[in-house]
Amino acid sequence: MSEGAYQRLWESSHVTLQELLDQEQPLLEPVPDRERQSFQYRLASLYLHYLGLLRRFDTVYDQMVQPQKRRLLRRLLDGVAGRVLELKDKLVRADLCENHCLDRVLQDLKFTPADLEVPIPKYFLLEQSTTVRERGLILAEILSRLEPVSSQKVWKGYLQRKRTQQDRRMEMEFIGMLPSPNQVEHLSIISQACLVEDVRRLHQMEKEEEFRAAMVKAHDSLVETEGPDMKEKMKEQIRQWFIECHDLTGWFPDYPDVSSGGSYSIFADKTPEQVRMELEMQVQENRKKEQEKSKEKGKDEKEKKKKGKEEKAKKGEVDAVLQVLPSKCIPMISAGHEEYLNTWKNRCESVHPSQNYDSETLREEKRKEVEQEIRIQVDELMRQELRNLRLAVDKEEERPLRAPKKTPGKKTGKKKEKDLTPNRSVESLYEELVISGLLRKSESVALKDYIGDFLYLGSTLSLAKKLPMPSLFDIRQNVALYAVLRLGSPDIHTMAPLIRSILLVGPSGMGKKMLVKAVCTETGANLFDLSPANLLGKYPGRNGAQMMVHIVFKVARLLQPSVIWIGNAEKNFYKKIPKEDKEMDPKRIKKDLTKALRLLTPGDRVMLIGTTSRPQLAEMRGLCRVYERILFMPRPDYASRYVLWKRMIEARGIQPTQHLDISALAKVSDGYTPGHILQAIQSVLSERRFLQLSKRPLVASEFLGQLVKLDPVYREEEESLKDWYFKTPLGKKSMKHRMDQLEAEEAKLTKEKKKRK
Repeated sequence: MSEGAYQRLWESSHVTLQELLDQEQPLLEPVPDRERQSFQYRLASLYLHYLGLLRRFDTVYDQMVQPQKRRLLRRLLDGVAGRVLELKDKLVRADLCENHCLDRVLQDLKFTPADLEVPIPKYFLLEQSTTVRERGLILAEILSRLEPVSSQKVWKGYLQRKRTQQDRRMEMEFIGMLPSPNQVEHLSIISQACLVEDVRRLHQMEKEEEFRAAMVKAHDSLVETEGPDMKEKMKEQIRQWFIECHDLTGWFPDYPDVSSGGSYSIFADKTPEQVRMELEMQVQENRKKEQEKSKEKGKDEKEKKKKGKEEKAKKGEVDAVLQVLPSKCIPMISAGHEEYLNTWKNRCESVHPSQNYDSETLREEKRKEVEQEIRIQVDELMRQELRNLRLAVDKEEERPLRAPKKTPGKKTGKKKEKDLTPNRSVESLYEELVISGLLRKSESVALKDYIGDFLYLGSTLSLAKKLPMPSLFDIRQNVALYAVLRLGSPDIHTMAPLIRSILLVGPSGMGKKMLVKAVCTETGANLFDLSPANLLGKYPGRNGAQMMVHIVFKVARLLQPSVIWIGNAEKNFYKKIPKEDKEMDPKRIKKDLTKALRLLTPGDRVMLIGTTSRPQLAEMRGLCRVYERILFMPRPDYASRYVLWKRMIEARGIQPTQHLDISALAKVSDGYTPGHILQAIQSVLSERRFLQLSKRPLVASEFLGQLVKLDPVYREEEESLKDWYFKTPLGKKSMKHRMDQLEAEEAKLTKEKKKRK
């Protein structure tokens, strides 16, 4: 695609964005609980449209070359991603569930399940590729020192690897597993397309360097040519303000503080007449306040009593009303959209727009920046001039600055954590964690490799009064939303609703560890392992546990993004510690972990991810206090099993034929996890079986023998996990809502029967 094609995609995206912004205001209006379904539908529709917009903005930002447009696109991309996460949070609150049945909404909007896929912005990894590579080299160097090997062993290992590679190539040629000419041509087309994208990224870097040089040049030019005039104009304006204030009030005003913006707070978008009017109004208000103070004292007690009664009366109404709170992201998106309309929309650009920066727009932006710098200098000079005026005219010495009034309310400051390692460098702490095995190298796993299909009959099951369970597709989407999008960008993390921790609950073999590795791969995050089994014998004693958690969270914050993984998370919250686990003392980091998590704030891209297959053994209250989001992972349904069999067999280099009934395999493997299916495929598709494929094609019965050897997830085990999940805070709300719905329907039916009689 050319620059013009990306320009047109950007323009069409803003048409969609305008439509979505028009729908935001009606969403703020309260809705009664009886209209919950229509409210959910509106939220889901808006969520899907924003997902599509996120996908388009990501494509344009990744490939557009013009540097000024890319800066605006980046703000829009982050703002839309933040809005997607806000809407996801609202959907959870409205549905009282982590997974949502959106099949009916998809059908009405003429969308496909592919439109539900959460796009992961490409800049997450591209912009920190150098940092990730450097950390990888440091980690490899530390690990190599831990396992010293002789030069002779290295040489022998190299020779053996070369021989194995040659033998494998010969074997693949013999069995016809090397790519065919058609496949080679297809791969060359894909590689050529990727090459074009990489070339455009190189152009981006070149134009970005040109633009940065131009910014410095424009700044210096404006300071030299327009700076003196700006300075004199500001001085005259402020002097006029001094005189007008003295004429109106009889005294010179207090100069605005630096924190409030200095003189800019007085003259921002205001004419001298407006400033005069404001001063007059201020004098009148001061007089009124003095008169009203005496009257208000008696009224305060009566008002407090009234408010208490009103709040009690309103509580019932609030519970029965659904409402979306104002968004943090919409102002940013609206400002970006307004900038596009004012600066870029009406430009007469050719079919192939220029990739160079626009000098006029650059000078306009830099003029504001230079004006702000000069205003700071002028404010310092005028503060001194104001002191001299007071001494000369009013014979008044320097007036003490008034401290800004503190509004009463709860303290919202961040708790300061005591640094237990003030004299240690980050590098030394990093090395200590690697040596102790608490910081590990994560395997490279793409999130898309977590295979699963969409839940096509979610709405149908709901209508039939059956509770739909999340599909593997839902699980992948939730991990992308809760972990990947938040950890990938500091701006998105700051705007989105804060989530510090998630817990993945499901039987063994569901791919919980794989998802943890995928989060690290997609965001370039460090992987810290605080699993109870990994802590055995490390940092002993009470102070040792405190120091260990402190170092892990300190390094995680300094080298973010970071993932702190706890396998067998139930062990930290055991109801009763089994004899075999008493030696490892699994509950020793429980208190320190809870404290460390509370100190994480928006902008700290650190996430705790726990995995467990036996949550029933844990104390519910403590577990739910630490893990803010709990994702239940049931056995895969038929659609997911079908996709799993097909994709995993294809990944082994085999195209399924008509002899292989994948539908039958999907039916008979009910109860088996993705891990079981992978084991069965690996056992059947041995090297010897590869050699026989041309004479004896694969059939479904070959896999049954391997499946029989594996223990499936029995219904009792899954029902036990379901029962546990519905005892969690969100699970309780969901069940209560379902029971209320059933009772309401039963009451409605009984009324109808009475009327008929």
